Amino acid sequence: MITDRNGLEILARDECLRLLATMTLGRVGVTSGALPAVLPVNFCVNEERVLIRTSVGTKLDAALRDCVVAFEVDDFNPVDHTGWSVMVTGVAHELGGVETQAIAHAPLARWAPYGEGHTIAIPTDIVSGRRITHDRF
Repeated sequence: MITDRNGLEILARDECLRLLATMTLGRVGVTSGALPAVLPVNFCVNEERVLIRTSVGTKLDAALRDCVVAFEVDDFNPVDHTGWSVMVTGVAHELGGVETQAIAHAPLARWAPYGEGHTIAIPTDIVSGRRITHDRF
């Protein structure tokens, strides 16, 4: 097991992707109006991409302009103070046409369910993760 300078276990890419696929709620960090915004989103993993649906006119519209975003998901056990966090960084883009039809079967709901929507994809080329275990505190 490899640890960082704080004693947290550094997760391998395969483990990060496995953990990522076990969750359905994460947070996406975007720049909106020159300010940072971190927003809760429903998501799924499809072909090593994080997929998010959003409504038109939300702060997530910034992610539709092929910009770099950060996506984070985690799990924490408050009883024994263990948990993990996975971070994905990449250039987000809107899926359209054939790509949208190809993921029609994906279990993906929008955080805000009303109105016309977009599907955003974030590639998992840059992924990292950390885990805290009993023996680390």
